[in-house]
Amino acid sequence: MRMASASGELLPLAVAIAISITTIITTILMLLSPKAKSKTAGLLVGCLVGVGGAVALFAWLAGLLPTQDSGGSSPVAAVINMGVGVLLVVLALQQWRGRQARGDRAELPKWMAEVDSMTPSKALVLGLLLSAVVPKNLLLALSAGVIVSEAGLSVGEASVVIVVFTVIATSTVAVPVVAHLVAPARMHGPFERLREWLVENNVTIMVLLLLMIGVVMIGNSIASL
Repeated sequence: MRMASASGELLPLAVAIAISITTIITTILMLLSPKAKSKTAGLLVGCLVGVGGAVALFAWLAGLLPTQDSGGSSPVAAVINMGVGVLLVVLALQQWRGRQARGDRAELPKWMAEVDSMTPSKALVLGLLLSAVVPKNLLLALSAGVIVSEAGLSVGEASVVIVVFTVIATSTVAVPVVAHLVAPARMHGPFERLREWLVENNVTIMVLLLLMIGVVMIGNSIASL
C-alpha cells in the first residue's frame, strides 16, 4: 500500500523529468549521427545512473531529517517540496521571458553541434549532466527523494520504487533508442520531424509543464503542513 501511494506521488515527477526537451532532442541528434548505437547507449546509461543516483542520494539525505512524533510527514520535507515547487514556477517564468520573439527561427544550443563527433564516454557524461544536474531535473529528483524517504519504505521497497521511477523518467531516451535499433531506416524521417517540432515548441511545452508541476507541489505542501 505504501509503495503504491509513493509511486502515485512520484509518477508526475517522473513524467516531468521524461519530458525534458533538451534531452530528447540530444537523443534524436545522436540517433541521426554516425555511430549512433554506441553514443546513444552511453547517453542512456548516463541518464539512468543520473536519475536513479540523484533520487537515491536525496532519499538518503531526506532520511536524516527530523520527523513528527506521530510518524507523519516531516514539516521540513513539506517546506522542501514547497520550495521546489516555487523554484519550478520561477524557472517557468524565466523560460517564458527568454523565449524567441514571434517569427524568429528557434535555434539549437551551440554545444549540440558537437553531438556528431561525440564519443560514447562523453555521451555518458552528457547523460549524467542532462538527467541530474540541470536545474529542473535536479529539483524534481530532490522532491522525489523526499517522497521516497517520507513513505517509510524498506530498503528493498524503496529500491524498487526508485528503479520504476528511473525507468519512467528515462523512457523518452530509451524508447527512441530501441526504435532506432529495431528499424533505423524507417525511423529517420519521423525523428527529423520530431526534432523540428520540439525545437519550435520546446519553450511552450516546458513552461506549461513546470507551471503545472510547481503549482501542484506548492498546493500539496501547504495541505501537509
